[in-house]
Amino acid sequence: MSAARNEKIAKIHSDYSDAKQEQHILMQKKRRGLYRRLSLFFLVVVIFGILMGKTLLEQRAILQEKQDRKEAVEQELVQLQKEQQRLEEEIVKLNDDEYIAKIARRDYFMSEDGEIIFNLPEDSSTD
Repeated sequence: MSAARNEKIAKIHSDYSDAKQEQHILMQKKRRGLYRRLSLFFLVVVIFGILMGKTLLEQRAILQEKQDRKEAVEQELVQLQKEQQRLEEEIVKLNDDEYIAKIARRDYFMSEDGEIIFNLPEDSSTD
């Protein structure tokens, strides 16, 4: 019934009502444009935020990997420094003739005059 009633109502075409109608349509267009711009802005912000977060996580992973590598290299450095110190001590010992003679007797079975070397096999089987 209300649909039939609306058909019978005539619209007044005056400058004021036309201006108000155009103003209302313009406001709707402006509002729609504002919503579109805001949606686009928030979409750009979200994309930018995701890219920043991804970059941050990648950098954190790279930094952690480099810190792990640094710790491993530092441990290797400590071991090499100990090895270098041991070798330097060995160099000092090798300058001593008595130490060289001791190594020669032990490793190459050399003997001094009047000395007899007995080579005893190590007992590998225990019965």
